[in-house]
Amino acid sequence: MRLFLLPISTRQSLVYCQRLNLQLSEKTTLLDKAATKGANIWLNWEKKESGWQKKVTTYGNKLFQRLPYAEWGLKSIPPLSATRKRDEIEGKEEVRIEYPGTFIEPREVHDTLQKLGSKERQRFHNKWLWGSIVGMPISAPIALLPVVPNLPFFYLCFRAWSHWRAQRGSKHLEFLLDNKIVDLSPSEVLRMAYMEAEMDMSIEELDNEMDSIRSRFSVKSVPDEKAERMLLSKSSGQLFAEYLDVPELAVEVERAVWQVEKALKAQQEATEEKAELNAAPRNQSRPHQ
Repeated sequence: MRLFLLPISTRQSLVYCQRLNLQLSEKTTLLDKAATKGANIWLNWEKKESGWQKKVTTYGNKLFQRLPYAEWGLKSIPPLSATRKRDEIEGKEEVRIEYPGTFIEPREVHDTLQKLGSKERQRFHNKWLWGSIVGMPISAPIALLPVVPNLPFFYLCFRAWSHWRAQRGSKHLEFLLDNKIVDLSPSEVLRMAYMEAEMDMSIEELDNEMDSIRSRFSVKSVPDEKAERMLLSKSSGQLFAEYLDVPELAVEVERAVWQVEKALKAQQEATEEKAELNAAPRNQSRPHQ
């Protein structure tokens, strides 16, 4: 089992698990079977050219984009079965954490993993798991409508499964850390990928600078060196998928970048608004010449 720890910004990272050897002896749970069937139905709906099914997937994908990227990452970590626990303790299955050594320190890697594998994180997902389950009977009467399927009920089912998988992934991560069977491995491939992504970011920043210069009314604030900044852009998703040969990683990186960028932008706007409000009284108190 190989996990990637990818810094999205200077303070936030994505963890994604790639299972190298699928264990055929592990039984597929009913929840996993239902999730697989639901995913196949969703894919078929996405292929529709028009109609209510196409609209549902369009709006649904926008909604999924807003679900926390950390939750998607934890869901990629398989639940800890008795067979897997034995194999990992006995060393039959290697567990490796790959990260770009130049861009993040081993201590930060460990701290990030501990946060995702904490009891607090597990309680959070357990709380919303039961919240989704409680909401299912409330949404059940919508099934009586003959026109459309009970979308709220199916969404709550998905959220319940999603929180269950994330909680299980967090527990698995906690087990790996407690038993010290995680191999932290700086990756040369990831380092090269980040160097290329950094060049792409520099080009994008240069383009933004040029746009600011062209605009006479644009005022660009001086960046704070200690402030959180992005390390990846939306285009980095495909880049990392190609470098690591993990196609499904592209959408995970793109989602994480979108969410972190949105949060940083909102934070910056709030800071600028606060600065303007603080500056207003001082300007009003100046004596008129």
